Amino acid sequence: MASFVYEGLLLFGVVMAAGFLFAGLTQQRHALQGLHALQIFMFFVLGSYFVWFWCKSGQTLAMKTWHVRVVDRQGRALTHRRAVARYLLSWLWFLPALGVAHWADTPAGSGLWMCLLGGVAIIAVAARWSPDRQFVHDLICGTRLVDCRPSPGRLSTPDSALST
Repeated sequence: MASFVYEGLLLFGVVMAAGFLFAGLTQQRHALQGLHALQIFMFFVLGSYFVWFWCKSGQTLAMKTWHVRVVDRQGRALTHRRAVARYLLSWLWFLPALGVAHWADTPAGSGLWMCLLGGVAIIAVAARWSPDRQFVHDLICGTRLVDCRPSPGRLSTPDSALST
């Protein structure tokens, strides 16, 4: 969960840069102008961010900080297809809560945030009860999060750097 929160902090910069790019390319003059196009653009920007990192090293920047790696059930790196499936299924963290908020006609503000936080909490608690403590989107698409901390006796610097 700490990686999840830290990822949100890092994504703030990604979203700001992508929003600036979108506004410049579309000559957007008002925040609500082209709102749905912006949302679709951000969906693809975030998807590209996650899929690229998961396929390249199995870790986003936040996952590297917390020594977490995403792999398939056999411990191999994710294919592009599996990474895209994981990204799409990761929206299960938010979509049910947003659906409840919409169905209950919850106005934007504290009620919406309470629905989102409640939904995220339910998904997080459900992971504690799953067989390998994996999240629902990982169970569905055949991925898992693994601890990738370096062993305590291993140095992070090459041996040649030590002989000076």
